[in-house]
Amino acid sequence: MSLATLAILAVVGFVAGFFDAIAGGGGLLAVPAFALAGLDPIAAVATNKLSSTFGSGSATLAFARAGKIDLGRMWPSALGAGLGAALGALALPFAPREATTIALPFILAAVALYFAFSPQMGESDRQQRLSERAYAWTLAPAVGFYDGVFGPGAGSFYTIGFVALVGFGVTRAIANARLANFASNFGALVVYAFGGHIVVAAGLAMGAGQFLGSRLGAKAVLGAGVRLVRPLIVVISCLMALRLATSQTYPLHDWLVNFAKPWIGG
Repeated sequence: MSLATLAILAVVGFVAGFFDAIAGGGGLLAVPAFALAGLDPIAAVATNKLSSTFGSGSATLAFARAGKIDLGRMWPSALGAGLGAALGALALPFAPREATTIALPFILAAVALYFAFSPQMGESDRQQRLSERAYAWTLAPAVGFYDGVFGPGAGSFYTIGFVALVGFGVTRAIANARLANFASNFGALVVYAFGGHIVVAAGLAMGAGQFLGSRLGAKAVLGAGVRLVRPLIVVISCLMALRLATSQTYPLHDWLVNFAKPWIGG
């Protein structure tokens, strides 16, 4: 792989890391970039876990230094997410990917609506509906499993769980979602590494970019808080949903095109 290609991957990684630290969805930039660089689909997904581990680890470190993560209390959520992701990576050949692919744009649209209109989107903590330990052994491994199998939007799903169920304020929720995301990236990475699917040079190049971009994204969240996070998550979730739904490999692509023709002409 040429130095120019590695440099481009690093730049893409920087952008992906910045947005991933705030709202998730960096994989929708990273995986196609790896594919364009010549990696096969499995290698692109696996190598993305290497680069994403650098990005989510960088954001986690920044939030922890700012006092937004209590590692003594949150390690069970990280462990649950990591174990779930490892199981998801192992189950990848047997997972119902078509059903997940069909449902995901609608789920991401629901995420956008939640962040746009929910009154819980503030900085102060709210009433807890689910204990941190219960979250650690229910939602965290479930999202981690999804992250190991598929991935897009996992960061937003962790964040919503912390806000809606555990009662965290937005910045604190995003910080702890990055910790869970780091654990699920690492859990899947271990499985993919044993499978020999990772292109190390490409992963390290994009990982360097993600490390720096995620650090900048975390600082943006700490500085601007919900004023930045809320609109950005809405926009990114909508873009992810649109990107997936308009892909020619999307199972409902032809139906959506035919449905839209009377409205857009042609």
